[in-house]
Amino acid sequence: MKEKFYITTPIFYPSGRFHIGTAYCVVLTDCIRRYKKARGYDTFMLTGLDEHGKKMETKAAENGVTPKEFVDKMAKQAQDLWKLMDIGYDGFIRTTDEKHVKAVQKIVQKFLDNGDIYKGEYEGWYCMPCENYFTETQLVDGKCPDCGREVKKMKEESYFFNMKKYEGWLKDFYKENPEFLVPESKKNEIFKNFIDPGLEDLCISRCTFDWGIKMPNDPKHVLYVWLDALTNYITALGYMSDDDTLFKKYWPADVHIVGKEIIRFHGIYWPIFLHALGLELPKKLYAHSWIVMKDGKMSKSVGNVVYPEDLISRYGVDSTKYYLLRLMGFSQDSVFTPEDFVLRYNSDLANDLGNLLNRTIGMINKYFNGIIPTNLETKTEFDEDLRNTAKEQISKLEKHMDNLYVSDAIQDLWKYIARTNKYIDETAPWILSKEEKIEELKAVMFNLAESLRKVAILLTPYMPNTSKEILSQLGIDEKDANWDNLLDYDVIKPNTKIISQGKPLFVRLDQNEEVEYIKSVMKGK
Repeated sequence: MKEKFYITTPIFYPSGRFHIGTAYCVVLTDCIRRYKKARGYDTFMLTGLDEHGKKMETKAAENGVTPKEFVDKMAKQAQDLWKLMDIGYDGFIRTTDEKHVKAVQKIVQKFLDNGDIYKGEYEGWYCMPCENYFTETQLVDGKCPDCGREVKKMKEESYFFNMKKYEGWLKDFYKENPEFLVPESKKNEIFKNFIDPGLEDLCISRCTFDWGIKMPNDPKHVLYVWLDALTNYITALGYMSDDDTLFKKYWPADVHIVGKEIIRFHGIYWPIFLHALGLELPKKLYAHSWIVMKDGKMSKSVGNVVYPEDLISRYGVDSTKYYLLRLMGFSQDSVFTPEDFVLRYNSDLANDLGNLLNRTIGMINKYFNGIIPTNLETKTEFDEDLRNTAKEQISKLEKHMDNLYVSDAIQDLWKYIARTNKYIDETAPWILSKEEKIEELKAVMFNLAESLRKVAILLTPYMPNTSKEILSQLGIDEKDANWDNLLDYDVIKPNTKIISQGKPLFVRLDQNEEVEYIKSVMKGK
């Protein structure tokens, strides 16, 4: 039986177009899913939209439509984008789904029955974009500590979740599970700012707007959007429904992927909610950093926003996903620049990978009429080092992927690609041909084709369409290129014929022209 692997993105506020920062989170999650699937896991990926709250109600009014009409339009827009980006999610949840609404009310009722919720009055500083209250001491320069926007003093009757009741348990949990939240720097932040000073009870209802899930015992109150949103990870699997088959199969989640700006909700509230329900916690919570610009965060008013559709329409989906995954390190913000995008496209994709395939296909066509040599008896003095490099870099890549160091894993793969390109220069096939050293020439062509077969397998999580195209041009069946036979050297069938004239994977870009194009779309032109 296959081992299960359940991975989630956060559910996103559907308030407009998603920029590359939001897209990165979904691309990253899908990349990890594809990797696990390639390794033989039974995977399930969840994403979706957080559609309730005052902010959605306000946005709908601004657009002259009902909240439901507004979120329906946004949901289609999001799903169209994920389809364009070839995101292979298994579940797409909307918090307006009837199944979710009913399950959340049952969850809240269980909290009420357990004495975790009480009624009171809340006064604090409220940030509408973040849908969150803050105390005076939590504000930064009088503004929201999460997004930096203006906050508003508000006071209203509310229900509260007794967080203090679980403070000791939460501290013990983190002590016993030091690898639960990564990177460690993000864990240190929530301890310093929220846990160590003492947890505040959480306001979980509002009665000043209507667009949300009603308290089961008091319908004039609408549930706090984050309690509603966080529970999606279990309600999407059927928790508290008539069919909880998926929940029993996949929970607990193996990895929650979230942006660093919402780590407090996932690192404090979510574990406590799950513990209060008597459920297992996720095995891992990864808070990725942000893609920022040279002049700070992406902002429409500044004119520095990059949308994935603009990159995909000109450079292709695999190139766009490759750049996002390669750009972002494990724990630090990464800076997007048009210059770096074009430079990496040319150097990594056109020069390193594309040129390797083009040269290999050209030489096999030229020297062996397009037939990949097999059943070899002769080797060159460089073959062993090439094979050792393959083994070493594959091992490093797997270790990095298992630890969510995706950018590092891509660098491991590119070191293998670079070594294969060097192998061509070392063996000099054109000289072997001239000197009629045919057996050695056969060995070189085989090793190049075999390296590309391995590269195609390793590319699967990051550039799945490119992976298929490499195999197609080499004439290798996809079933002969999988993680189970990744380290083998007897997979390519005799008389395998490559495409006579392969299409270049990536054509070099004009640096100045493409930089200007990206800058123009950033400004909305």
